[in-house]
Formats: sequence, structure tokens, C-alpha cells
Amino acid sequence: MIETDTELLKGIANQLRIHSITSTTAAGSGHPTSCCSAADLVATLFFGHMRYDPKNPRFHNNDRFILSKGHAAPLLYAAWAETGLFPVGELARLRKFDSDLEGHPTPRLPFVDVATGSLGQGLSVGMGMALAARLDRLDYNTYVLLGDGEIAEGSVWEAASLAGLLKLNNLIAIVDANRLGQSQPTAFGHHIEVYRHRFESFGWRVEDIDGHDIEEIVEVLGGVGLNDQPLAIIAKTYKGAGVSFLQDQEGWHGKPLNEAEAARAVAELQPSAKSGVGVPIRPPNPLPASNHEAPSGYGPVHYQIGDSVATREAYGNALQRLGEKDARVVALDGDTQNSTFAEKFFKKFPDRSIECFIAEQNMVGVAVGFASRGKVPFASTFACFLSRTLDQLRVAGISAANLKLAGSHAGVSIGEDGPTQMGLEDLAMMRAVTGSTVLYPSDAVSAEKLVEQ
Repeated sequence: MIETDTELLKGIANQLRIHSITSTTAAGSGHPTSCCSAADLVATLFFGHMRYDPKNPRFHNNDRFILSKGHAAPLLYAAWAETGLFPVGELARLRKFDSDLEGHPTPRLPFVDVATGSLGQGLSVGMGMALAARLDRLDYNTYVLLGDGEIAEGSVWEAASLAGLLKLNNLIAIVDANRLGQSQPTAFGHHIEVYRHRFESFGWRVEDIDGHDIEEIVEVLGGVGLNDQPLAIIAKTYKGAGVSFLQDQEGWHGKPLNEAEAARAVAELQPSAKSGVGVPIRPPNPLPASNHEAPSGYGPVHYQIGDSVATREAYGNALQRLGEKDARVVALDGDTQNSTFAEKFFKKFPDRSIECFIAEQNMVGVAVGFASRGKVPFASTFACFLSRTLDQLRVAGISAANLKLAGSHAGVSIGEDGPTQMGLEDLAMMRAVTGSTVLYPSDAVSAEKLVEQ
């Protein structure tokens, strides 16, 4: 058992602030004040609570951390540098043309599972990771750090609703409630009770804390997993915290300090700053033995000449056959499984099936989370409704996520339902997504074989 040294964590938090300020000043761009508000939270998570192997960030049973407020990337990079994963000196290359330390995190970095920064997506992805842990009977937890401005996005509440329903007690949402957005104060500022009531209404356990009080952070994290609810931690913080002329000041979002300002800020932080290099990290538990085998061939389809079989029914048949051959396959649906025929898989493999209801953006985000954990998710709904997931798909492409989408009732074939139900724009949209392959089967045989491939 590693003892928690709160004074050390306070010092590490200030070191993370220094790195965030100096790296963004060197880059000439970035979001140092957004990093400063969350520094105490991140320092405590990485150096006092989470279980992971800092030398192997891809280890499958590591606790997962998603920086949903991706503009605070310098803070994430600073934390990993302080674990010793890469030299601290690399932080000075933030946002440079030849650097992997981009302005928002992407999986080109070994410690980043999914691309973030398009706000509102991280909690959905985290839910997919948490569900994968439950499916694989692994004991890692998934922590998602969100901004208070970000949670105005509806997709956050789609995720909160389903996570509460599924009682995902290995999913922890941490809201960095620093009161200030990009151009003005956030809708509810420091009225923390508003965020509490909203998460509670979706079935979450909620704890509100002073996000700059290390002792409080340590205590609340010690309660992770104690009941059957997901946990939302609402942390009251201040943008620019730790620096006298930045803290709780409007007009600093997305603005680096000039060299004189940075020197002044570092002078305030340096006396109490401490390095995290060499600090013992709580190790993850070893992986249990796995008996997953590579899938074998699928064989021929079984339709009679002259049969009239819808392509969507063939999709359902193929999905069920895939499930029989490959334990990595999971299915998600948006309350259309009786139309997409995903219900065949749902009935055969209920443990690997997630009904996401009419919340397609969350459905795709959950699928991305599953894919990041080595699953092969198939998400299905009516083709026209997938168009509202464009941003999730765009970011999934950046993440190189291995997910499969099935849209039924495409084109003008359902003309009697009217134009709002016709998937007409989706082909062009899907083809524009990085790394996508679009298939449009002509009959049941081609539909089934293409799904299997």
C-alpha cells in the first residue's frame, strides 16, 4: 500500500502548472489557465490514486484516463513526463510542427487512447471503456475529466443517462468547474448544486469538493466503487489557480503568457513545486488468463434461390454469426434493433449487447470506447439518424477506431415515410471521414458477406 503524501501532491501540482505555463509560452499558443485549474486533480490522480504502469501506458488493466477537456493537453503531457515516460525537456516542443505533442491529444501518443478536444465526447467514450472492463471482468476504473463549459453539450447527458441506468460504478466523471468559459462565465458558474442535481437525476452518486484541496480530492477518490452507481465528482476550481494575476480572471482562455508574465508566474509557483519523477505509482493488477481465439472462417450463406430477403435481415444474420465466431464482437443499437435485425445478436449474446436508446451520438462514442479496448463494435440504427453523429465519427477517424456502423432504410426506398426518414446525405458524409470504407450491398448475399469481411 502506497501512502498518500498530500504535501508532495501539492508540490507536483505546482510543477505541472509550471510545465503548462512554460510549454505554452514556448509554443506561443495554448490554454495554460485551463491547465492550472485542473492541476491538483490530475496530480492526485496520477501520483496518488490511479493504478497503472507508467512504463507501459497501453497495459490492458491500467486505470484509464480521458482528458475530455482536451485543450488542457499540456497538463496531460506534463503529468506523463513527470512519471518518467519521456523526458521533461520534450514539453518545450509542444505544438511544434515536428512534435507529437499536439494542441489536443491524439492516439499517436502511447498514453492517449482516443482523440479528445471536440468537447462533449469523452464521457461516452469512457462509458465504452468501462463497459469493456465489465465484459472482460477486469478491475480497472475509467476516469473522465470534463470542463464545466463542456457539459452544456447534450451528448454528455446522453452518456450520463445511460451510465446511470447501467450502474457503471467503474466510471468516474470529474467536472473541473472553474466558472469561466472561452468568452464569458459558464451558464451556472460556481452554482455547484446545479451540476449535483443534474447528475443525481440520472442515477449517479455525486460528491462536490474543493478542487484545490488535495486532502478532499484524496478522500473522495478513496470512495470510488463503493456502491453500484457511477461517480460524479464536481470540483469547484479557479481558472489560472496558483498564479495571483491569473486566478479567476476573465479574458485568459486560450492565451499563453508572454516571457515576462511566465517568469513572474513561475516565480510564484517554483518555491513549493516538486517533481513527480521517481514517485511510486500504484501498480495495476495482473491480467487474468485469456482464452480468446482468433476467429475461423465463416462459411457460405444459406439462402434459397428465389427467396426475398432484405439486406437488413442479412445484416442481422451475419452479425449473429460473427458473434458466434468472435468474442470481441459487441453490438449497440439505437432502439431500432427490431428493424435493423440487430435483435438476433441481442437475443443470442445479451452480455455483449448494449441498447443505447435514441441517443445516437452517445452510441457512437460508446462504440469508440469499446474499440479502444480491443472490441469490434457494430452500431446500428436508421441511416438518416447516423448523420447526427458526424462529429463523433470525425474524431473516431482521427483515433483510427475500428468500429462498424450499419444504417438501414437508406435512400429513397422508404418514400412513404417522408424525407426526414430518408438517408440521402449519409454516403457523402461517411466517405469524408478519415479512414472510412463505405459499403452499399445490393442484395442479402452481398450484405451478409460484406458484414463478415
